[in-house]
Amino acid sequence: MASNELQSSTVDKTSPHDERQMKIDEVRKMIGSTADMLPTLFSDASISRYLRARKWNTKKACKMLRETLKWRMEYKPEQICWDDIAREAETGKIYRSNYFDKYGRTVLVMRPGMQNSYSTSGQIKFLVYCMENAIMNLPPGEEKMVWIIDFQGWNFSSVSVKATRETARILQDHYPERLGQAILYDSPKIFESFWLLVKPFFEATASSKVKFIYSGNPESRKIMGDLFDMEKLESAFGGQNPSGFDYEEYSETMREDDKKNHSITSVQ
Repeated sequence: MASNELQSSTVDKTSPHDERQMKIDEVRKMIGSTADMLPTLFSDASISRYLRARKWNTKKACKMLRETLKWRMEYKPEQICWDDIAREAETGKIYRSNYFDKYGRTVLVMRPGMQNSYSTSGQIKFLVYCMENAIMNLPPGEEKMVWIIDFQGWNFSSVSVKATRETARILQDHYPERLGQAILYDSPKIFESFWLLVKPFFEATASSKVKFIYSGNPESRKIMGDLFDMEKLESAFGGQNPSGFDYEEYSETMREDDKKNHSITSVQ
């Protein structure tokens, strides 16, 4: 085993802070002045996420960061605005909820059964916008988010293997360690076949965060109660909040967020 791999295998979430910091500093040294091109990507917190995603192997984390830098410089996700993707958003197939979970994490609701586009590039652009917005709205000190994937209206025609593969690639390569929990809510039996088909696209750490939740199952209801304040959680997921997705209202919220995001990036 290479010395770097041997060292990386000894560093995990229980390692002393100074040992983790040494790894972060090592990556930053390997990156060099390139880090000045996008300082937020090379913050301690960001480098730490990439290191965790690569089991604290500095060479692999460095390679991953360079690839994300290249992607961000070319794709420019921070410049995507609501009006660029508003058409994709009309059905409420992805939206940021107006509540957090009990751990203070942003909640993204995804409804693949509400798919209204056949354009993989359009779907990915919308997903990237939603991820950037969700991250921007994370409370200070929080890095992860929760996804509630609602299967109402879902069938095999709702999503494509190609789009799922590209989704997995974008999320894992450029948003590592952002997923805290994925709730698959009332998935139909047929989804199990689709999940077996696409599960290899996802790394084991991501797959381990997936929970299948069923509205009629007492254990599932307990899990939801442990994760969410039921008074705030939407009634569609067993909560007491009767409100749902309102496109016009949500559009206003996103445009306000765009203004805030623009002012932040302008300062940077």
